Amino acid sequence: MKTKAFQRIYTELSAITKATCLLKAEGVTYEELAWVDGRPAQAIKVVGDTVTLQVFPGTEGIATKAEVVFSGHPPTLKVGELLSGRFLNAYGEPIDDGPEVEGEARAVGGPAVNPIQRSKPSSLLATGIAGIDLNNTLVTGQKIPFFADPGQPYNSVLAEVAMRAEADKIVLGGMGLSNDDYLYFKNTFTQAGVLDKIVCFINTSENPPLERLLIPEMACTAAEYFANDRKQKVLVLLTDMTLYADALAIVANKMDQIPSKDAMPGSLYSDLAKTYEKAVQFAHGGSITIVAVTTLNEGDITHAIPDNTGYITEGQLFLKQDTDIGKVIVDPFRSLSRLKQNVIGKKTREDHPQVMNTLVRLYADAKEAKTKQENGFDLNEYDKRCLRFALEYSARLLAIDINISIDEMLDIGWELMQKYFEKYEVGIKETFMKKYWTKGEPAKKEEPVEEKVDG
Repeated sequence: MKTKAFQRIYTELSAITKATCLLKAEGVTYEELAWVDGRPAQAIKVVGDTVTLQVFPGTEGIATKAEVVFSGHPPTLKVGELLSGRFLNAYGEPIDDGPEVEGEARAVGGPAVNPIQRSKPSSLLATGIAGIDLNNTLVTGQKIPFFADPGQPYNSVLAEVAMRAEADKIVLGGMGLSNDDYLYFKNTFTQAGVLDKIVCFINTSENPPLERLLIPEMACTAAEYFANDRKQKVLVLLTDMTLYADALAIVANKMDQIPSKDAMPGSLYSDLAKTYEKAVQFAHGGSITIVAVTTLNEGDITHAIPDNTGYITEGQLFLKQDTDIGKVIVDPFRSLSRLKQNVIGKKTREDHPQVMNTLVRLYADAKEAKTKQENGFDLNEYDKRCLRFALEYSARLLAIDINISIDEMLDIGWELMQKYFEKYEVGIKETFMKKYWTKGEPAKKEEPVEEKVDG
């Protein structure tokens, strides 16, 4: 070992894999940043003086006599108001041709917020997307994933949420993005004129996969600055957590760890929780809300990644292709926000819970009617009305491209109920019926009228 400029330097590696290297070193701490032959690395295992480093760009070409320099601290991010509008890589370095970020250097990857600093999540976070705000209302400080098939437009959904959400700051963490997706986010935010409230940390498919492991930590560190120091409402958007978990599996495999379910590392739950538990509602008013995309393998919800995610988070949002209207919708049956009861009917209009539940029940009746139709059974008049209602409900309230306020969503809900159903069929409290059901009976339900023809 030799020391230069207060840095500890070693020049003997005892083992090298494609993702990690092993050496003897003194005084190294877990998650400490290092450079191996000039490549950034991080201590992921420390047993006595035996240290395992994960080398983010990979170890190809590194010799056993390569120089290893320890920094004495974990990776850091310079935080400040100048972060706004910037596109940075996994190390917090600019990729937008802008100047170096100036600010206070903060260590990334620290512990979650102490419970004594937390407050009960009870503030509405409107996204502008009807399929979320009406049926799966989000609350500040919540953590919730989008479960989506790889072919679904989940990145465009996140971009829409970023532009519409009622948040002071949006922090995007992109992992394994294609260059097209990266440029889509950049161009969309620029053209929409919302760069002043957005910070982006980007890892593309051309970057080393292990760098994805730093993206959520960088995003959450930036979010903690704006939420805690600046007392702002922050929304963190992460895509794709499946690629993040795949990077974890690469490291675990190279360390010869015994894989758990679906070839994932046994530490998957705690690794995912480390990110998701950064969601918080601070007592002083600032908050961090996390919405993350988890892509599914052939729709398999039992895979280790979505399975562990479901235990950690407070609900889930499912994207689904609705073939009847030809659009992607937020599935009202499989989606759930477990914290929505904290705000619906309290921070939203009083009729919100009743309208939400009634519309989903009628939509379920439509699904039963469709099953009857597909199996060759005759449909009664109520079944036919339900099917017509379902088409309009999907197109006007479930589709991901619907951008309206929650009050408008509720008004459309009342409009659809009056258009297709009678008062006694909706089952809503009489007090709300008197207030929101328009006077007079709705027009009859679009049944064809037989014309009388004189003989």
